[in-house]
Amino acid sequence: MRKPIILLFAIAFVLLLTACGDENMSNSEQEFQEEITQSGTDMENTDTTNPEEEDELMKEKSLKMSIGDTAVEVEWKQNESVEALAKLAESEPLVIEMSMYGGFEQVGSLGESLPRNDKQTTTEAGDIVLYSGNKIVVFYGSNSWAYTRLGHITDKTAEEMAELLSGGDVTITISMGE
Repeated sequence: MRKPIILLFAIAFVLLLTACGDENMSNSEQEFQEEITQSGTDMENTDTTNPEEEDELMKEKSLKMSIGDTAVEVEWKQNESVEALAKLAESEPLVIEMSMYGGFEQVGSLGESLPRNDKQTTTEAGDIVLYSGNKIVVFYGSNSWAYTRLGHITDKTAEEMAELLSGGDVTITISMGE
């Protein structure tokens, strides 16, 4: 009979101490706690972004690419290589002189190295990859090698890619959309 009473007394004592916990806080600690609580509430109440507006904003700030004078739609990968490429194109468009190689791709130097995560890849027309960390490659044919995928041109067929890229050296421009 004594053990349950002692146990009950101990539980009541612990509850009493936790209830008094806020009174033991200094005024500055209480103010700090209130500030944190208030700022969390303010942050919850300030999100008024419309998802459609957010998508539109992302499109405006996304990477754009053109081959010569032809703008192409690219579905960019979400990886650190593409983030680094976007950072390079942030202040001014990247203009990259490309050279034909192997009868299935155009290759151009970026002038600096980007982070890479090369994986054995079989490419197809429209693929954009990073080669050796400092070269961008745009395919109008197929190849198998270790590349870091950057993106894929989505609005051109294999025949249209060949028409754009197989006639000689080209220039590509990568910029941030406005």
